[in-house]
Amino acid sequence: RERQRANREAKISQERQIAQKESFKQRGLLIGVVAALVLGGPFLLSRSGGDEQVATTPPDINLITTTTSAGDETPSTTEVLVSAVSAPEPGGSISGDTECPAADGTSERITEFSSAPPMCIDASADYQAEITTNLGTIVVQLDPERAPEIVNNFVVLARYHYYENAPFHRIIPGFVIQGGDAVGDPLGTGNPGYTVADELPAEGDYEVGSLAMANSGPDTNGSQFFVITGDQGIALPPLYSLFGQVIEGLDVVTAIESIPTAPGDAPSEPAIIESVTITES
Repeated sequence: RERQRANREAKISQERQIAQKESFKQRGLLIGVVAALVLGGPFLLSRSGGDEQVATTPPDINLITTTTSAGDETPSTTEVLVSAVSAPEPGGSISGDTECPAADGTSERITEFSSAPPMCIDASADYQAEITTNLGTIVVQLDPERAPEIVNNFVVLARYHYYENAPFHRIIPGFVIQGGDAVGDPLGTGNPGYTVADELPAEGDYEVGSLAMANSGPDTNGSQFFVITGDQGIALPPLYSLFGQVIEGLDVVTAIESIPTAPGDAPSEPAIIESVTITES
């Protein structure tokens, strides 16, 4: 009986210690959440199981960044990730009709337009875009035959240096990296001041490395684009104008995709478009 009583007391003591440890953990978690709210910055409590899991159904590629529901998260530590997304300094503006920029890249930087550009490219020519980032260079073969208006829009914005210092503001592993917003507040909500009509692909045309336009509905293309990085991007419905394919630098795309993310799928480390250079032949 003495041994049984001693065992019961030892078990009760052990359960109290476990309960006390859990109480300390929960109290520390609560303090971390309160600190995040007080500081006012975007934070994410890391979850058990590692990288964020994307739903089986591909998310929409829209201009508004989405945030995973807090109810779907199981916090395991008080480590936080802070978003490194910020808008670049604004450029100039063009009122009235938009003129074609200089093909040699000497036009001044413009980030605000009153109207969509005219047709400034030769749809029968060959165009490549060299997207230089702080993590390396991505070369894209543009497809003006498939999407002449969308390619023209991208080329015009690039030659007006619209994309310089704009970040990739949304990263979802196995799905896409999204960028091209130079003016949004918050980033992911901006456009150059006009929209361009869709030029949609056929079902099954997307593949890893495809370059397509983000939108917020039919015929709302502006400046934001995304690169497909995995199977969920390939599975997207053909609702996003496809206008190019990565031919060099998929390792850079992967490096950007690998950056840990804060709330809203925002990178916790900078992934910046330093320049976009267009070559025509």
